[in-house]
Amino acid sequence: MRVLLFTGKGGVGKTTVAAATALRCAAMGRRTVVVSTDPAHSLADSLDRPLRSSPTPVSDSLWGLQIDATERLEETWGEVREYMTRLFDWAGLDAVEAEELAVLPGLDELFALTDINTLARSGDYDVVIVDCAPTADTIRLLSLPEVLAWYMQRVFPVERRVMKLARPVLSRMTSLPLASEPVFDGAERLYRRLEGVRELLADRETTSLRLVLNPEKMVIAEARRTATYLGLFGYHVDAVVANRLLPDSISDPWFKAWKESHASYLEEIEQGFAPLPVLRGELAPEELVGPALLEEFAHGLYGQMDPAAIMYADETVRVEAKGEGRVLALRLPFVEKEELDLGRHGDELLVRVGPYRRPVSLPDSLRRRQVESARVEGDWLEITFGPVKTGQEEDRT
Repeated sequence: MRVLLFTGKGGVGKTTVAAATALRCAAMGRRTVVVSTDPAHSLADSLDRPLRSSPTPVSDSLWGLQIDATERLEETWGEVREYMTRLFDWAGLDAVEAEELAVLPGLDELFALTDINTLARSGDYDVVIVDCAPTADTIRLLSLPEVLAWYMQRVFPVERRVMKLARPVLSRMTSLPLASEPVFDGAERLYRRLEGVRELLADRETTSLRLVLNPEKMVIAEARRTATYLGLFGYHVDAVVANRLLPDSISDPWFKAWKESHASYLEEIEQGFAPLPVLRGELAPEELVGPALLEEFAHGLYGQMDPAAIMYADETVRVEAKGEGRVLALRLPFVEKEELDLGRHGDELLVRVGPYRRPVSLPDSLRRRQVESARVEGDWLEITFGPVKTGQEEDRT
């Protein structure tokens, strides 16, 4: 079973690469499903097939689907949406505004995770391919399981108990709609559908992410940041796709400077992302729409390679002995010391890179040790813990 996620800056050709990869996997006899989490819903246009929010046959061994947030909302979020609608209506919004605002930001990502989890664990498919939304949405999508788990385990039970005790009193004091037990049940039911998704997506034997980029300065810079953020959350990138490269067959002098620019950026990509393999996708003479053109593109991209194979296996976390101390290393490619912030709370190390923060649960071997130092060494953040001392208290920030 393999799960492949394609992400990158908007407009780099993620959908084309994902659709082509899906067709290639299906042509090799693997039961394949390709899923779009992008609200733009361009997957159906690329495949030139109408797609529904449930697996729709595209060809032999290939199915496709585009997630419909509104439909998923009715299936799994009904009680919560009804409550939110009543709450906004009480605040003075008209019915249409209240109904629209009840679709909270981030629900698309939440429903996408539940669908990916369900498809991967159904046993119906050999390969699940995900055409992700643009980079920022993908980072939010992949950080959601960890953030949501933290909230559901620590905050949600307290909120539920408090509301249960306060509801009888508050209902006599205000007309404000109060969340009932079915509302909390609905939220918990949705969370339960996500159980195991973090383990699934972080399992490098099962799941790989592939960065799609173009030979352009801004696109490469965003891809580097994406690699860092994915490393922060322990996800595995196994390849980079350099897309829309000018073919060698173009010899017109008008393209000379453009080809030289592409060659320079391609060298930067290969050196900067090494040891990751860089797959090359050429700029097509026409829009890549429909299975025939996509299969031709996939042949040029992968050659004789198996698209579902693990193209590079790396570690994202390791713990090593250093005398009586220990070193916890987190792989954060391209990270700069200035964008890092570290803290500790109990058994968790809090690591922030730019706008994203991840609580890292410390293994037993580190919990009774104090942090002594931290440094960036290549692609790794190395945090040194001192020796265990009897009666030592953990440092807290």
